[in-house]
Amino acid sequence: MAAGSAPPRVLNVNVGVLGHIDSGKTALARALSTTGSTAAFDRAPQSRARGITLDLGFSCLRTALPPQLGPGPGELQFTLVDCPGHASLIRTIIGGAQIIDLMMLVIDVTKGMQTQSAECLVIGQIACQKMVVVLNKIDLLPEAKRQSAIEKMTKKMQKTLENTKFCGCPIVAVAAKPGGPEAPESENPLGVSELIEVLKSQAYLPSRDPSGHFLMAVDHCFSIKGQGTVMTGTILSGSVSLGDNVEIPALKVTKKVKSMQMFHTPVTYAMQGDRVGICVTQFDPKLLERGLICTPESLHTIHAAIISLKKIQYYRGALQTKAKFHITVGHETVMGRVMFFSPAPADFNEEIKENVFDFDKDYLYQEEYLSTDSKPSEENKENGQSEIQLPKQQWALLEFEKPVTCPKLCLVIGSKLDTDIHANTCRLAFHGVLLQGMEDKNYAETFLPKLKVYKQKHKEGQVERVMDDYSVIGRSLFKKETNIQIFVGLKVQLSTGEEGIIDGGFGQSGKFKIRIPGGLKPETKTLLSAASKKKSKAGKADTNKEDESSKNDSAQPVTITLLFKRYVFDTQKKMIQS
Repeated sequence: MAAGSAPPRVLNVNVGVLGHIDSGKTALARALSTTGSTAAFDRAPQSRARGITLDLGFSCLRTALPPQLGPGPGELQFTLVDCPGHASLIRTIIGGAQIIDLMMLVIDVTKGMQTQSAECLVIGQIACQKMVVVLNKIDLLPEAKRQSAIEKMTKKMQKTLENTKFCGCPIVAVAAKPGGPEAPESENPLGVSELIEVLKSQAYLPSRDPSGHFLMAVDHCFSIKGQGTVMTGTILSGSVSLGDNVEIPALKVTKKVKSMQMFHTPVTYAMQGDRVGICVTQFDPKLLERGLICTPESLHTIHAAIISLKKIQYYRGALQTKAKFHITVGHETVMGRVMFFSPAPADFNEEIKENVFDFDKDYLYQEEYLSTDSKPSEENKENGQSEIQLPKQQWALLEFEKPVTCPKLCLVIGSKLDTDIHANTCRLAFHGVLLQGMEDKNYAETFLPKLKVYKQKHKEGQVERVMDDYSVIGRSLFKKETNIQIFVGLKVQLSTGEEGIIDGGFGQSGKFKIRIPGGLKPETKTLLSAASKKKSKAGKADTNKEDESSKNDSAQPVTITLLFKRYVFDTQKKMIQS
C-alpha cells in the first residue's frame, strides 16, 4: 500500500446516511463534509424544489487515519451516501445499501422512531455490519429539559435495537443546522465534532477484493465537451484500470476508459469500494442516469430466478405463493410473482450449502413461506402434527414482469411498495440471495422442468363391496368424468391395513376395481359384508333412501387412501409413488 515514496494512502469508508423524511440527513451530511462530490447536496432540480433528497447524494469528509487502522501517515475518507427518506423512494435506498460499510441512522429527537426509520433499520440489518444512531435537531428541545429528553430518547433507542445486530451501538446527539433550514450559515452545528470522533472509532478496514469481475453502480452521468462522457459511481466488485474496456449492459455497448478521477484527483486504477468518475468516449448521458457498468459480458439479463430467502420479521402478514412483490435485484426494481418451496420433509434439518442450489434434490411446494405464525397444512394435521415444522432454508422461484440485468450472486429484496406510505407498517417483506438466473425467455419450457418441486396429493374414497378374496370395488375417490386409466397401477391402502393396486374402472359412475395381492383379512370381509347387508335391506326401500342409508351406515366404512406426488413443472403430469 505505502511503499517508498508512494503518496499517503487514503482509506475510503462508505457511510450511509439513512432515516425518516425530514430527519435532517442532508443538513447532517453537509455539516460533516468538507469536499462535495458531483452528486452532493440535493443537486436534482426536483429535489431542491421539494426540499427533499431524491437521489443518492454523495459528499466526503477527510480526517487523519485513526491508530486502529494501522501505522503510518494516511487519511481516512468517509464517503457520505445521503440516502433519500421519502417512502416512495425506498427503492433508491436499497440501491445504495449495497455499497455501505457503516450506517448512520438519523432520528428526529422530537419524534423518535418513525415508519421509515424502521425500514432503514431493516435494510441496515440486511446490508450493513455497523451502525451509529444520530439524534438530530436537539436545538428544538428547550435548554432546561434538553439533557433529560436526550437521555430518555437514548434509552428508547437502546431498547429498540436490543434484538437487532446493532444492539449496543453508539448513540450521538447533534443539531446539524440549529434554527432549521432558514437560519443563517453562521450558526455552528452542535455535537458534530463529537460525531466525527465516534465515526473514526467505528471505522474499520472493509474487506475489499480487487479480483473478480469489475462492476460499478453508476449514479450520475454527464458529458464534458471535447473529453467524452463521465459516469460517477461506486465500484461494487473487482477493479478498473486506464484503457480497460467496460460494458454498459443497458445500452448494449462497450466503451474504453479514457481517464479516471477520485474526488478531483486523476488516478489510473480503482477497486472495490472506491468512488470514482470514469470518462469514456462520447455517448448521450441521458441514456444512463443510473445503472450498472461492468467487465464485458459478466452480467446476465434474466427473466426468472431461484433465490434463497428469509422473511423480514417486521413484515405483517403471510408471504403467499402466487403473490406479486416489488423485487429489487442489483440496481433495478421490478414486479415479480413468487412461488415458495422448502426441502422435502425428510431433509428439513439437513445443513444446506450456502449460495448454491442443488438441482438433483426434490423440493416440497409451499402455499406460503413457512414461519412460526403459519398454519399447519392438512397433511401435517392428519399426521398428528399440530406444531408447524420449520426447515433450515427456504427458496422461491421469482418470475419477473420484465427482464432485469444483475450480477450472478446478488442481494434480492422483496417489498410491497404500493402499501399506503402513511400506514405505520414495514413494507419490506423478504430478503435473499440470487442463486440461479434464467436467461432464456422460454425458461418455462427449457429450464423449469429441471426444477424438481412437487406437490403431495392425498385422495380418499371408500370400499363399496367385496368382489372376491383378492379384489374389492371402490367409490368416491374419483369424479365421474375422471379418466381412471391414468391411475391404473397406483398403490392404495385400506383403513383396515391391506395394500391394494388400482386395476381399472368399474361401470360409468367413477367406481373402480382394486386388486389386493395379499388377500383380504377375514375381519375386513366380515366388516364389509355387514355393511353391504345393511345396504341391501335399505335397498328394498326407494333409491333416495339408499343414498341416505349409505351415508348413515358409513359410521365405520373402510376407507381407501391414495397418496402420490406430482412435480409442478412436469409437462406430462406423472403421478409418482415412493
